[in-house]
Amino acid sequence: MNPPALSLCMITRNESARIQTCLDSVQSLGPELIVVDTGSTDTTLEIAARYGARSESRDFTFVDFSAARNHALALANGRWILVLDADERLDPASVPLIHDLVRRGDNAGYYFERMNYADGRKAPTIDHVVRLFPNRAEYRYRGRVHETIDASILNGGGLLVPTQIQIHHEFASDPESRRNRNHWYIGILNEEIAANPSDPSRLDFLAAEYHQLGMFDEAAEVAERIATLRPLDPEAQLNAGIYSLLYKLDCSRAAAHFAHSLQLRPGYPEAQSFLALAQGPPEARDQLRSRLRQGAGQLRHQ
Repeated sequence: MNPPALSLCMITRNESARIQTCLDSVQSLGPELIVVDTGSTDTTLEIAARYGARSESRDFTFVDFSAARNHALALANGRWILVLDADERLDPASVPLIHDLVRRGDNAGYYFERMNYADGRKAPTIDHVVRLFPNRAEYRYRGRVHETIDASILNGGGLLVPTQIQIHHEFASDPESRRNRNHWYIGILNEEIAANPSDPSRLDFLAAEYHQLGMFDEAAEVAERIATLRPLDPEAQLNAGIYSLLYKLDCSRAAAHFAHSLQLRPGYPEAQSFLALAQGPPEARDQLRSRLRQGAGQLRHQ
């Protein structure tokens, strides 16, 4: 019997209110459905079973999202893997794009455009995540939280390719729940960093968690660590400079970071703009700081 073309791999926990919408969005793809559950006490697994999903439960006493995702990958029979979370849904216009990429069969991981919706925001924020890739044993997630598969695809000789495929993501509506998750993730990220101080990849996510909580001094310290560990990364220098400029109020240090970023990437427009801001009149910096305090601007972390 030939393997299916595509397997949808999910991890779940108490997602009965959302999983049906997610599964409905992929029905026209006809994927094998793989669900690894980490402790649901609601009807999540019953709903998945109605869609014909193969489900397995996994102990999650030790929190490790990569291990759960990799468990799902190991169960999949499809030639290709599609990854979605229960609070996400595939845009209908993206279905033929996925069909085309699966038919082509290139050794590549594909970035989806994720539209993130939260209460009180008129427009979604957008990020890009790898959610479609060949089913290969060497392609596995890493990171207990904020797990990623990008590095293993590159290490396995694959490419990372942007697409116009869109998924829609509904954030938790309760601000206190989001804050609790931020603090939970910070604790786990610090454990990962302590266990492997030579790996700077977790620091990007740590800075983002601090930033989302408004803990800008902590985020600035992490950004400086990243810039030190990645002296040849122009984006790391840019981010460290922005924190120095807007949150630490250290214009000279910020200017040094922006100048370094421009040495690494001549003509880098963001670095040029912020360098001009650091060397310009204080009124312009104060205006930007005010906008940031009101939530009008965000820093971007990898």
